[in-house]
Amino acid sequence: MIAWTMRILVAAGLLGSAWVHWVVWADFMRDIAVVGPLFLVNVVAGVVIAVAVLAWHHWLPALAAIGFGLATLGAYVLSVTVGFFDVQERFTTQAEVWGVITEAVCVVFGIALLVARPGRRA
Repeated sequence: MIAWTMRILVAAGLLGSAWVHWVVWADFMRDIAVVGPLFLVNVVAGVVIAVAVLAWHHWLPALAAIGFGLATLGAYVLSVTVGFFDVQERFTTQAEVWGVITEAVCVVFGIALLVARPGRRA
């Protein structure tokens, strides 16, 4: 039961991040070179990994969710600090707040899912 709850939370984080990236891409990011297409990659990857987390009870989808969250958060931190492919963010919108929250959920509950995996050897 706990593993399913964590799976659902990880999938929700992934789908939430995918949704935020879809909305931002549709609003204005589609016209930005490099980062615009990367937002679409993020949308597709979030959905695919979410399906994998729910359907495939293996450690790889959990690891992919962690990597997804860390990579997306890392790109965002770069965009807020030094810039990321000529995009400079300021952490002022709700989309940015929700993006950080959903990606943190991917990392935190992805790690918890890896640690609590049934059948894991000590």
